[in-house]
Amino acid sequence: MKNHSLPVLVLTTTLFALLSSSARAADLPNILWLTSEDHGIEMGCYGDAHARTPNVDALAAKGMLFKRAWSNHPVCAPARTAIISGMYSHSSGGLHMRSMVPMPAGAKMYPQHLREAGYYCTNNNKEDYNLQKPAGAWDDSSTQAHWRNRRAGQPFFGIFNSTKSHESQIRTRPHRQITDPAKVRVPAYHPDIPEVREDWAQYYDKVSEADADAGRHLKDLADAGLAADTIVFYYGDHGSGMPRSKRWPSNSGLHVPMVVFFPPKWQHLAPKEYQPGGKSDRMVSFVDLAPTVLSLAGVRPPASMQGHAFAGPFQTAPQPYLFGARGRMDECMDGVRSVTDGRYVYLRNFYPHVSQAQRVDFQFQTPTTRLWRQLYDQGKTSDAQSVFWRTPKAPEELYDLQTDRDEVRNLAGSPAHRAVLDKLRAAQRAQAEKIRDLGLLPEGEIHARSQGSTPYDMARDETKYPLHRIYAAADLASLLDPAAVPQLRTLLTDSDSAVRYWAALGLLMRGQPGVADGQAALRSALNDPSPYVRVVVAQSLAAHGSDADRPVALALLRDLAPPQKNGVFVSMAALSAIEALGAKAAELHEFVRTLNPNGASPDGRFNSYVPRLIANIAPPTAGSEAAPAAKGKRQNKKKAAAN
Repeated sequence: MKNHSLPVLVLTTTLFALLSSSARAADLPNILWLTSEDHGIEMGCYGDAHARTPNVDALAAKGMLFKRAWSNHPVCAPARTAIISGMYSHSSGGLHMRSMVPMPAGAKMYPQHLREAGYYCTNNNKEDYNLQKPAGAWDDSSTQAHWRNRRAGQPFFGIFNSTKSHESQIRTRPHRQITDPAKVRVPAYHPDIPEVREDWAQYYDKVSEADADAGRHLKDLADAGLAADTIVFYYGDHGSGMPRSKRWPSNSGLHVPMVVFFPPKWQHLAPKEYQPGGKSDRMVSFVDLAPTVLSLAGVRPPASMQGHAFAGPFQTAPQPYLFGARGRMDECMDGVRSVTDGRYVYLRNFYPHVSQAQRVDFQFQTPTTRLWRQLYDQGKTSDAQSVFWRTPKAPEELYDLQTDRDEVRNLAGSPAHRAVLDKLRAAQRAQAEKIRDLGLLPEGEIHARSQGSTPYDMARDETKYPLHRIYAAADLASLLDPAAVPQLRTLLTDSDSAVRYWAALGLLMRGQPGVADGQAALRSALNDPSPYVRVVVAQSLAAHGSDADRPVALALLRDLAPPQKNGVFVSMAALSAIEALGAKAAELHEFVRTLNPNGASPDGRFNSYVPRLIANIAPPTAGSEAAPAAKGKRQNKKKAAAN
């Protein structure tokens, strides 16, 4: 006998599921993120009289803006990495540009959580994460991605990113000038010359174009009748594309516009301080975006996310600090950490022997950068304008944003500000320990120590990453106290290679006196098992050792420079040392010019870095056959707009 009730049961179950899904969808807001690249708070809603940003201004007038919003990293890839993961990029291992490390075990990117909650998730234009993307992160991530393509009645989460204000667009000529260069404000750290004014004026014009893109997407939403059902966020990905903003983790590089709009239907999900047309003093940063959007969708943020939701049912109390970090910027290594309490900004420079400016190829394509450097070389820059180029950097910096918006008066040595310095220094160190800051390892060791695991998980194994010992060595090395030299000599024999790396760096950072005091220990370390230690030792002895030391040190750098033999990380370290040595390594320059730039690396996105370093050291001669590096550089410039 046939069971006629089975089809009825299946139909009933399916219908119930569809009705439940529709009811669930009706309980979820649509969420739209409008983002733009390389611009700070130079917008009308933030009080800039020269800005023409009517669309975001109108959004702020009916929504709310955050006065104290920070990107966690002053360049796009690690900034987006913090957003997509809800983790600081120096905790996940994704701090260095295009580093491409695996996600922590068991962790998900926030759109995966949203999709599981029923959302249709789209990302239009750009990913550029430093973490490897799991399969199925997005329903669609492409230039064709759009919320219109969802199922009927399905809630959506959509991102539209504008590249109109990107750094590369500041210098694109010819340009139809709209902003009057004579009326722009030139910050105290920039020379006030016509070319700098022209770059700033063009920047304002490009921010207006990004605002127009936001206006177009808001109109599309309204025309579709969805404005009343959609929560909208607008933010920029870090500070302006002008030098000493992009790539530098002070307020000028991290302070971003962030505007949110909650239609009346969804204002119960808004931040507790939300008032239409209002301004919030709450400090928020990019690691907070993932937990916030999950909270808006009714999803409890996982414990692995290091940010704090500032809206939705799982929103938390305001946080006392915001944190920033700078690592490798393209071909140039650096290590800076920053923290703000909203008024003061503290920076901790772990690589004081390299300048803020470092010769990042992409940055030097902007006229302001090149002309600023020329003026500095000619002795024509003020003290405030010279700090960008000087070495050593101050190990610690402290700025009062109330009295010094351009952050040019370092108060770290001020007795009147000692309590503030101590408070922010302690906050920075506590943060490093809490998130297990991975940026204290040479980059190659992040990968080597995490073989079979992930950088994030490796960092939580004290046997693989003794953070306290490594941090103590980095702190001792980079504070530049001459009295630390005996302890640094001792640390050169430590069992952990990262401790030895910082001990060698500490002697190098102190210049000739440090190397002279540590000469015997450095000579012994020429055979260190770690190539990263050997590179620093060779640079130290080549720069400040005896006449007998120099040829031995240069021979070691010559041996470590070829990427095909040593891989991209060791090669970059050796080439950076050769570049820093300048004329003292002149005998290696022709050898460097002939290097094959191809070597083992974790990802093809590293391919431009060795060619750039080679070209910096030994620019190719006209018509030369010995220019594989130049060829690689030309090919990779086509990809430069991704920076």
